[in-house]
Amino acid sequence: MINMILSFIMYCIKGAGVFLWPEVCPFCGNVSRRGICDCCRKTLDALKIKNPKCMQCGKPVRFPEQEYCYDCMHAAHLYDRGLGLWIHREPVNQSIYQFKYHNQRRFCKYYAEEIIRAYCHVIKKWDPDLILPIPLHRRRRKERGYNQAALISREIGRLLGIPVDEKSLVRSIYTDPQKRLGRGDRKRNLNQVFALKKDFLPVPVILLVDDIYTTGSTIDAAAGVLKKKGVEKVYFLTISIGQGY
Repeated sequence: MINMILSFIMYCIKGAGVFLWPEVCPFCGNVSRRGICDCCRKTLDALKIKNPKCMQCGKPVRFPEQEYCYDCMHAAHLYDRGLGLWIHREPVNQSIYQFKYHNQRRFCKYYAEEIIRAYCHVIKKWDPDLILPIPLHRRRRKERGYNQAALISREIGRLLGIPVDEKSLVRSIYTDPQKRLGRGDRKRNLNQVFALKKDFLPVPVILLVDDIYTTGSTIDAAAGVLKKKGVEKVYFLTISIGQGY
């Protein structure tokens, strides 16, 4: 009897929560019971990165015979391959901004579902043993209250049954935000910034997860540390891909 009463109370609380804080589209903020609204869905479909795309980082390229984007043709990356879901333009960039800086943690559910819907077959082909989110420095994590990459990683790991390790890869040096820097400065900014904890046991294949890919400096820095430790393959997934070099 007590269990039935408690279940009824929880049901009422949940119903009240939906009424007071209805589900909204993570891209326009309008109320939408389906999450992403129909209007934003059409816009997102147009921003989704389709073939032809770079064989290294997944950025869109102009011609089918073009194997690599300009960036990857002029850079030796340490990761093996990666993919982003959308081009980093409105409304994607605004949604990610709200996700990162305005405590919209629930957006991670939609991002993860869309990533899996688009790339589930690729993830299975990569067959990662472990998912690692790109970490924040403890100072920035304290300011923000959470690591956005970790939230997405948890959702992807939960939906696909892949273990997630949020503790082994750490950002040991506090750095300036990457978005303010050019390519050369990004690399220097990330020099020796990542480290692995001593108890980390290398696995053959790791999937790194972050919110945005631009030049690959962050992913490269993390991949370099992992491969030095004995990891054979490092792949990445991001919500969006920027067009900077």
